[in-house]
Amino acid sequence: MAIEIKICGIDSAAALDAAAQGGADMVGLMFYEPSPRYVGLDQAAALAARVPAGMTKVAVVVDPDDAELERIVRRVPLDMIQLHGGETPRRVAEIRARFELPVMKVIKIAVAEDFEAATPYLDAADRLLFEAKPPKHMTEALPGGNAISFDWRLLAGRTWPKLWMLSGGLDPENLADAVRIAGARAVDVSSGVEDRPGVKSPARIAAFLELARGL
Repeated sequence: MAIEIKICGIDSAAALDAAAQGGADMVGLMFYEPSPRYVGLDQAAALAARVPAGMTKVAVVVDPDDAELERIVRRVPLDMIQLHGGETPRRVAEIRARFELPVMKVIKIAVAEDFEAATPYLDAADRLLFEAKPPKHMTEALPGGNAISFDWRLLAGRTWPKLWMLSGGLDPENLADAVRIAGARAVDVSSGVEDRPGVKSPARIAAFLELARGL
C-alpha cells in the first residue's frame, strides 16, 4: 500500500503545482488568520481551481463557527474539513452533518495518555490526525505547523477503527524513520517543506513526495 500524503498550508500556485506534479493525495488550505500560511477566500478559491481531479482539497480551520464555515464552503470548492482546535465530539458531528463533508479531527500528542482523547471522536469524525502537542514553554505556538514532533514510538503497534494521519515536524530527512517507527500509512507535512514559515519550497515538496512514494 502506498503512503498517502497531504501537503498542508499551500499558499502559492508554485507550491500547489509541485504538490500536484509530485502526486500528493491531499492539499490543505489554511483558514486560520494568525498562521503565516493563511489564505483568504479569493486566494483559496484560485488555488482550489488549480487542483487536479482526484486530489482532495482540505479546509484547515480552528474552532470555526457556522458563519465562518459557510463563507468558506460557499466560496471555495472543498472535499474535507480539518478541525485543528478544541472542537468537542458533538461539535465535530454537527459540522459533519451541517456541511455534508468528511471531517478530519486533529488530536495533539505529547505522552501516551493523550491518545485517550481520540476515543470520543471515533463516532463523530471520518479521520484522525495525530499532531505534536506544543510544550508549555512554547508560548507563541500555533495550533499546528510548529516544526515539532512527538515520540513516534507511542504510535507503534496501535490500531484505530478510523483512518489516521501522522503530522508534526516531518520533513524529507526524517520521513522514512517516522513511517517505519509509527507504522503510518498516511502523513501530513507543512513546515518541513518550507524555506521559511509560510513560504513553501517546490523543491522540498518534490523531494518529500519522491521519498514518500518510494516507501
